Amino acid sequence: MKLDYTKLNSIAQTGQNVVPVVVQDAISKDVLILAYVNEVALEHTQRTGYATFWSTSRNELWEKGKTSGNRLKMVDIWVNCEDNSLLFLVELEGEGACHVKDESGHYFKSCYHRSFL
Repeated sequence: MKLDYTKLNSIAQTGQNVVPVVVQDAISKDVLILAYVNEVALEHTQRTGYATFWSTSRNELWEKGKTSGNRLKMVDIWVNCEDNSLLFLVELEGEGACHVKDESGHYFKSCYHRSFL
């Protein structure tokens, strides 16, 4: 397993002002994904009721589940004590929040499906 230590540098080079968002299942409390929002993505999330992020790899608005059907319905939004990150509490609509599929062709529920230790 090779960690991408350059991710934050590449995000900074896009010129987008973003904050990280931890996305957590509101019922199970499983952490599903880590993503980023800018003001446009956060406003879109609040307006539609579904998690929308800023894609740091494509440098565009990313409506989670628009193509896969694995949408994240918003339950609540929390902000940390330093006003520099968010926590989205969501209900998963679909098979899984991860874009990677398991060996049987199903999406993983969470992007955190592998142990590092």
